[in-house]
Amino acid sequence: MNYTAIRETLQTGTPDVRQLSPLTLAWVGDCVYELFVRCHLIGSGTRPVSELTREESGISSARAQCAAAARLAPLLTEEEASVFRRGKNAKIATKAKNATVGEYRTATGLEALMGYLYLTGQDDRLAELIRLAITEESDHGNE
Repeated sequence: MNYTAIRETLQTGTPDVRQLSPLTLAWVGDCVYELFVRCHLIGSGTRPVSELTREESGISSARAQCAAAARLAPLLTEEEASVFRRGKNAKIATKAKNATVGEYRTATGLEALMGYLYLTGQDDRLAELIRLAITEESDHGNE
């Protein structure tokens, strides 16, 4: 369900996405990215939830998102790159458990971009970028 349909169902207002903080965009983007990853994983066959969770954690980790961001960077439009940079450069109060500060900041940038694309209704572009990011990651995980 896209964001417009969710807003209509819940009868909520439309925020000015350009006014949202990059960390708010990342907060939404984290959820969107994880949902795509989970849908991708269940499409590859029935497996125990513990196995799915382990694989999802690997694909959605800050380190994996950092690698995905590096692969996607050349494909981003100027607007997308700007949103990514805002997220990457945001003042982050938390710290990653299993990633460097740089990896965590880059992952936050990627999540901010995913949140932005979702909230602005750019569903096709969102799906395209996430598909490229997670397909590459899961392909590398099977080598």
